Amino acid sequence: MSDLTLNRSRIFQGFKYAIYALLTLNIYWFFHKEFAAAELQFAGGVALARIVEAYAATIDTLAWVVLLLLFELETYVLHDHHFTKPVVWTLETVRVISYTFIVYAFYGYIINLTVFNDVVPLAGVSDLCTLVDHWSYSIALDEYVAITSANCKSFSSATVFFQLPGMLAVIDAQGLANSKALAWVDVINAAAWLLVVLVLEIDVRLQKRNRFAGAALKTSNAM
Repeated sequence: MSDLTLNRSRIFQGFKYAIYALLTLNIYWFFHKEFAAAELQFAGGVALARIVEAYAATIDTLAWVVLLLLFELETYVLHDHHFTKPVVWTLETVRVISYTFIVYAFYGYIINLTVFNDVVPLAGVSDLCTLVDHWSYSIALDEYVAITSANCKSFSSATVFFQLPGMLAVIDAQGLANSKALAWVDVINAAAWLLVVLVLEIDVRLQKRNRFAGAALKTSNAM
């Protein structure tokens, strides 16, 4: 192998592992954001049954990073002689668990979307400054800022506000539309990746049976 080829290989590996590191850091940022939001959304603490509502993005991202690292192990780190039965069993178990959490997170995105269908107009409030010190304003999806006398004029000039269910948090009509649109993006994005995984799993199984040709190949490419 020439020095140029070796250097390119090292650069590629360094770039690849830098991406892995950034994706891992992304898990932390999602958790940091969702943890802050959960303190308001679940004032009494997050029950185990509702943890996916609070941490859907964190769970989703963590599971995908684990799958990506599994792919790295199987295609680059591990060699044929490493694939003993215990190793294969372990890899498959981790893969199934990861897929389970990805589907679980998808359910969480759907639950988070339905929250916006349960908002109610906040009667008798036409000025956010009447809500200082006790309420928060939703500045974006899963992002809340406490309303104070110093910032209450800066959030919105609307005169009609909506209360998010179960929270001392309000949002105006435009913010509600924006947050609902972003919640839809989460659902559609998660569904698209689930479809990608499903197609790839079908492709792999068809290839193993030497049936990945003709109509099956055309259908896969179209999807």
